[in-house]
Amino acid sequence: MNTIEKFNENVMATYGRYPLVMESGSDVLATDENGKEYIDFGSGIGTNSLGYCNNDWVDAVCSQVKKIQHTSNYYYTKVQADFAEKLTEAAGMEKVFFGNSGAEANECAIKIARKYSFDKYGKGRHNIITLVNSFHGRTVTTLSATGQDVFHNYFFPFTEGFIYVTANDIEDLRAKADDSVCAIMFEYIQGEGGVNALNKDFVDEIFRIAEEKDIITISDEVQTGVGRTGEFLAGDNFGKKADVITLAKGIAGGLPMGACLTGKKCSSVLTAGTHGSTFGGNPVCCAGGLAVLKKAADRSFLDEIKKKAEYFRKGLSAIEEVSALSGIGLMIGITIKNKKAGDVAKSCLDKGLLVLTAKDKVRLLPPLTISYEDIDKGLKILAEALSE
Repeated sequence: MNTIEKFNENVMATYGRYPLVMESGSDVLATDENGKEYIDFGSGIGTNSLGYCNNDWVDAVCSQVKKIQHTSNYYYTKVQADFAEKLTEAAGMEKVFFGNSGAEANECAIKIARKYSFDKYGKGRHNIITLVNSFHGRTVTTLSATGQDVFHNYFFPFTEGFIYVTANDIEDLRAKADDSVCAIMFEYIQGEGGVNALNKDFVDEIFRIAEEKDIITISDEVQTGVGRTGEFLAGDNFGKKADVITLAKGIAGGLPMGACLTGKKCSSVLTAGTHGSTFGGNPVCCAGGLAVLKKAADRSFLDEIKKKAEYFRKGLSAIEEVSALSGIGLMIGITIKNKKAGDVAKSCLDKGLLVLTAKDKVRLLPPLTISYEDIDKGLKILAEALSE
């Protein structure tokens, strides 16, 4: 029985997987079990932010593994304290709760918003506005928060209390932000929804309404945060900072980590016993996170991401089959003229390039450390796949 057969025999079929067995990786290159190399423009859906097995990251993680791999959150660890200090400083926030994923971070944010409103106004003010085409996770509650009908099936009854507003529709937002609403939750760039950035006017209106009505703002930066857009937070591109910010994916360089950060307004909402996570703040994951932040929180590193993003877009625009580009920084959506995104992804795989899709677009989330040489190599393969 080969690896894929063994896998399919024992693992639930919850993903439409490509026939690729990953064996190892270095920087932007992944290698399969037969020794074939692939340039990875997806980085584990933006999770391997420093690429595969970055030396500094490996050293930090291996050093921590040799010290202590886990302890209950009834106790303290220095590495979690150091990571929390560095992360809150980089994000400009007050406090952080550590979990294991973006969905878990978003669950925490939802609880914070509802408890803030309950503590101040009592029952009945619990609705949360989210955006049509959003994606916030796969737990029952974060699926409910996700503004896509395709996800609202099978798992009934879904968690109540979510109101969906059309992205960039200020009138719709104004009409639905009534006295039952405690929070507005949004992605600055809707990643799974097609790599579409919100309009600045709409973002400004979210914060204007929130201030008027004492509504909590929650920015889901699970995919957009930790340097992905050329700023540490995508909100920095809009000049905004939400009351609650969620991070995951690239935050620990490939280890399971989620973070829910709060500004001063919400920093004391959760108290002992109101939330928890057995593995949240795991020492090994925190060590990986510290290695990521040493680069991703550095201004010169972020400026280089912007230069690479511009280089990417220039190269993509020169490809005849590319009709439009979306996203910010190294979060790139590609609208193609005559081909299906899924077919392009399969063709790229055959040629040694890993790309992602989002709706009808090809999506790129390359490692933040990618070299210009590897950008050129990958774009050449993509151009070949699109020209077929």
